[in-house]
Amino acid sequence: MSFGPRAQTPEPTQGIVRVIFASAAGTMIEWYDFYIFGSLATVISSKFYNTGTPLGDIIAWLAAFAVGFIVRPFGAIVFGRVGDLVGRKYTFLVTMTLMGLCTFAVGLLPTADMIGPAAGIILILLRILQGLALGGEYGGAATYVAEHAPHGKRGFYTSWIQITATLGLFLSLGVILATRLGIGEVAFKDWGWRVPFLISIFLVGISLYIRMSLQESPLFAKLKSSGRTSKNPLVESFANPYNLRYVLLALFGAVMGQGVVWYTGQFYALFYLQQQFKVPLVDSNLIVGVAILFATPLFVLFGWLSDRIGRKWIMLSGMALAVLTYYPIYNVMWNFRYALDPTVPAADMKINPAYSPVMLGLLIFIQMVYVTLSYGPIAAFLVEMFPTRIRYTSMSLPYHIGNGVFGGLVPIIGLSLIQATGDRFAGLWWPMGVAGVCFVIGAIFLRETKDVDITADEGMIDSRAQTPSWSRR
Repeated sequence: MSFGPRAQTPEPTQGIVRVIFASAAGTMIEWYDFYIFGSLATVISSKFYNTGTPLGDIIAWLAAFAVGFIVRPFGAIVFGRVGDLVGRKYTFLVTMTLMGLCTFAVGLLPTADMIGPAAGIILILLRILQGLALGGEYGGAATYVAEHAPHGKRGFYTSWIQITATLGLFLSLGVILATRLGIGEVAFKDWGWRVPFLISIFLVGISLYIRMSLQESPLFAKLKSSGRTSKNPLVESFANPYNLRYVLLALFGAVMGQGVVWYTGQFYALFYLQQQFKVPLVDSNLIVGVAILFATPLFVLFGWLSDRIGRKWIMLSGMALAVLTYYPIYNVMWNFRYALDPTVPAADMKINPAYSPVMLGLLIFIQMVYVTLSYGPIAAFLVEMFPTRIRYTSMSLPYHIGNGVFGGLVPIIGLSLIQATGDRFAGLWWPMGVAGVCFVIGAIFLRETKDVDITADEGMIDSRAQTPSWSRR
């Protein structure tokens, strides 16, 4: 494999640590906003949807939750275009503000008992706005950090952005637990569930203050000053058949598998604990939170390792391990469940004498290792696939389809399959199938990108053949 001569990275006027901190702080808060919806599903789903059964209410809530994921690709298109036309900094200032305001509004939203079905409709509208905002956030933050990072360290530096989704989930679990323990279970179910939503406005204010002091990405600033920014990023990204090919490869050969592994290990596992194993709310949040805490450094480890041995096989190994071991892992988890018979009413429920939060946490930690393998290097990988002039647009769309649609639908598809089949492990079919297909496509068609130079204006695209340089031998 051959690569062209390396251009000199424009000298940034702000330190890389400051860039990473500002980008990561804002992205973490946006993920916090997003995940309190999912973390509170079992507590407040019936306050907005009344289907006649608790599981039906949760599925309706998850459907509203899923709407936010489904619209993320549209947010990627809208804000990706703005990011490639106007700049990275101002775009993710807008997305973060929109996200925070929507989350704050949920904390003030009347329930179905107060305004009827309109409560659920308004909630869906807020979720749509949130999904649009999140669709523009990740691509901006990852691109911003990568375009500041020196060659040979992009995997390491962008891996800090990968931590933010995990820390956002961890922060949401921490705030929920602190509120619930502080005011008691009765008050939390009555009105305390609003507190995590309302707190988000203060977190967003802090992050906005930090981000306002940032300067534009040096690569984009150089491109813009020379008048070589894209006139139409959407056309260049998706109408050009060569670039479209790599958008599709990014989606079906990398991101959709990473998305389902991520949501299964970090998010769907929480639903399994609460819904299938009947683990109490505090216990389940602590089990997942501790597993996440111990696994978080692995994002940086695998990002750093990808700078040395390559990104492709690290990512694909996480998918392969998930396909091979999800079923045995969840079968073992069943032995350590909370309730002997999870189908009986809570009042008659008998605790399983083999119930073990430690073992459940260990098994979720193993799933988190798969998450860090597949997710740690992927920001650098996507950045290296596309040129500066259309990078924000081109990488954002496959990322948010893979994570927002394939990954974001893991909980609702999983619970629906369980309800339809009666098989408590039927929910694993979706992530295992998607990850398996992605592994095959990625193993065959993806090339390694770690040695690609992104500093030149033309980046990955050869001006004559319009073929990404990383695909040329």
